[in-house]
Amino acid sequence: MTKPRDVVVATHGHCFDGMASAAVFTHLLRAISPGEALEVRYRSCGYGPGMSMIPEAWLDGEDNAILDFRFTPTERLTWYFDHHITAFSSTEERDAALLRGQEPKPGGRPLHIFYDAAYGSCTKLIADVARERFGVENQTLNDLVRWADIIDAARFPSAEAAIDRTEPVLQLASVVEHHGDGPFLKNAVPRLLERPVGEVARDPDFAELYRPLAAAQEAFIARVKKNGEVMGRVVLVDLTDAPLEGGAKFATYALYPQCVYSVTLTRAKQHCKISVGYNPWCGQERRHDIAAICRRYEGGGHPVVGAASFPLSEMTRAREVARSIARELDA
Repeated sequence: MTKPRDVVVATHGHCFDGMASAAVFTHLLRAISPGEALEVRYRSCGYGPGMSMIPEAWLDGEDNAILDFRFTPTERLTWYFDHHITAFSSTEERDAALLRGQEPKPGGRPLHIFYDAAYGSCTKLIADVARERFGVENQTLNDLVRWADIIDAARFPSAEAAIDRTEPVLQLASVVEHHGDGPFLKNAVPRLLERPVGEVARDPDFAELYRPLAAAQEAFIARVKKNGEVMGRVVLVDLTDAPLEGGAKFATYALYPQCVYSVTLTRAKQHCKISVGYNPWCGQERRHDIAAICRRYEGGGHPVVGAASFPLSEMTRAREVARSIARELDA
């Protein structure tokens, strides 16, 4: 019996777009490998202090893909999809990666690289490349692609709609944000390949995982309301008084609709995180590149949203940085 081809899919963990990207990419790889058995291992990747890219040792498959996450310059990498403006550490790294994709080294592994910062979600980028470059489509995944683009690009009609969790797919998004590690992806991706995301979101085990998150999200919204400090065009929210148990990422815009930007500082078990965002429903022009701001602190993201992490030992510095960013955005 032929041994299955070992594939590592390293994707943005605890992120709906990361999970959806893994599902769409898995379908693409299966479609272009007819008759070949694939053993796919999913790695959930997250940014934290001292981790600006995926460790090379994690990419130990015969094929290795990075999706929706910062580029790792290694000959082990065979597939790369991303849409973040901070995907590469420098323009030189980006140009070298794109050149390798066009002109692989003699005897080296080919790199299929697809990067476009104009996309709202990595999932849609993969779906479009699959259709346009490889002639691969899957009707079952269409709704997953649509929802990933809505969620990752904040294409909701209002801030209130963005934090509404009566929609099962948005409940699933909350579950992914809280539980989306490697084993979770291994469990979820096969379901998404077989059934529409709306059906998968109603699966009893996912519904059970969401139940305690609903209460945590209500508590989070109450904390944002209590701790929000309006600084002109910016709302600064310091939630480091207690570890974050659950969140509602657009709550600041629903509670402070007059603000153009939000800066939120949260604390987890091993690090603290500054999340920065532009309010897409404020009706005012964005004048700052949030990704560039976060990159100063080894973070990244998009022009409209980004984040940076700090060790818990640097909590005081993180508070100073958060306030400094808020002042800059209000200038």
